[in-house]
Amino acid sequence: MEAILPGAPWLIAHRSMLGINKPYKVTLNEQDYVLWQNQQGEVFALDNICPHMQAPLSDGWICQNKDAIACPFHALEFDGQGRLHNCGKVSSQPLLNPLEIVIKDDCIWTYGGYDPKIPIPDLISKVSAGMSFLGVAGEKSIRGTFLDNISINYDYNHQSGTHRELFGIKANRIPVFEYDGYWAKVVQELDRNDTTWNDILRNPLILTAPKTYTSTLEYAFPALTTFRATFPIGEVLQVHALYPETPTQTKTFVLVYIQPKHPIFKPLLGKFVLSAVTTVIEQDTNAIETSYPRQPAKIRLPNEEIMFHAQKLYHEW
Repeated sequence: MEAILPGAPWLIAHRSMLGINKPYKVTLNEQDYVLWQNQQGEVFALDNICPHMQAPLSDGWICQNKDAIACPFHALEFDGQGRLHNCGKVSSQPLLNPLEIVIKDDCIWTYGGYDPKIPIPDLISKVSAGMSFLGVAGEKSIRGTFLDNISINYDYNHQSGTHRELFGIKANRIPVFEYDGYWAKVVQELDRNDTTWNDILRNPLILTAPKTYTSTLEYAFPALTTFRATFPIGEVLQVHALYPETPTQTKTFVLVYIQPKHPIFKPLLGKFVLSAVTTVIEQDTNAIETSYPRQPAKIRLPNEEIMFHAQKLYHEW
């Protein structure tokens, strides 16, 4: 297949997703890779297919004394450079291609073997300054094109339907939309419906959500969408990552950062955010996977120029 947005930097994982000495499989533009991290924090990435009988290396195990991965079929060992270790000897040439990666702020980026077209963004370090990393939520492969998935991140009307029960939004205003190249910023003002007893019984943490709140979203096209908002018990930052696995499959996960107003609020704020992110991803996934094939829209809604901006960047890449 022709790669989707060749030359784009893709955020494929966070260190916390790899664990220690555990294989982690990544599919990017129909190519499978295996990543692992040793106890010293070094990260390695190789083609996932064993060159002997094509077993998936991600089903194997890590040989800690060699920083090598073992094939699950025949226990053949390959180091981070793709060289075979066998009977005390190391092959002079790699038998597997390493995937070039860049680690920035504990985030693992790659161009997937293509020449860079744009630099790796510094958006995460910028928006997370002074905040604590909480964890990763909403990791999921979604049956849908990359364009469909990225469009929903720039769609400021779908929360009134897709996330109706979760957020209960009754008014949505966009006083700020600005962009410069592949960066964009949106300020969103949301009014929530009155909270009912059923809402509280279903989700007591809803009491921590304000009746009206303002959120700031910044984008680093095509990989990142960041959402930052302040609640009565603290500040929340979500970094949504997207990358194309195949023409019809898209991977997403969300890095979550928090800044509680007081340390006592950290467990409550963390639980609220992780739960909400997981629900949002599930609802967005359902919206994408149950939609019929895209046709030209016959209806125009407010603020859709933001979504059209992202689609224009995609088509003009």
